[in-house]
Amino acid sequence: MHDFVNRADAGRRLGVHLAPRRAPDVVVLGLPRGGVPVAAEVAAALGAPLDVIVVRKLGIPFQPEVAMGAIGEGGVHVLDDALVARAGVTLAEVAAVERRERATLDSRVARFRAGGERLDLTGCTAIIVDDGIATGATATAAARVARQLGATRVIVAAPVGGPDAVQRVDGADEVVCLLEPVDFRSVSAYYRDFAQTSDDEVVQLLAGREPRTR
Repeated sequence: MHDFVNRADAGRRLGVHLAPRRAPDVVVLGLPRGGVPVAAEVAAALGAPLDVIVVRKLGIPFQPEVAMGAIGEGGVHVLDDALVARAGVTLAEVAAVERRERATLDSRVARFRAGGERLDLTGCTAIIVDDGIATGATATAAARVARQLGATRVIVAAPVGGPDAVQRVDGADEVVCLLEPVDFRSVSAYYRDFAQTSDDEVVQLLAGREPRTR
């Protein structure tokens, strides 16, 4: 049985759970692409502005769905050295994956930021939202980016995550996860509809965002 109908349903339920954290200094940051529809519902529930925080998973070359690390805006770089060693991935292979993902990250930043500046995170509480936490690497990179951009408190939130992955999230003051199934296998298993979110959908969700006021 699926726990969530789709990302919007998951976001509404996550928003209800996060309602006590509503405050004037909160900014909600979705992780593109799948985290943004979830984040949009959370932002609506909290009456908070919505933005994105752009990070990219660094997948193992021969098993790209498995993250060996992640990169983010501002040159943030997170690598699971133990996993890289166990997988036998060379430094040259890591560098090649990072170059490719950095190019994708830069193009996404340009697309999502077109026509507007990112929201100022100085002194704010950043709630970073994804559709799930599978490894913790992407959430860790995002938390570090938010901190680097001036957030004084960082909360990572997701509808579902693996218990081990949730524990591995580093750099956040708090990690909020509605479901942490002990038999967790994949994020998609907990959604009835897990269709890919497009860049266009992300841009549309961000189009109505309001500048943060102090």
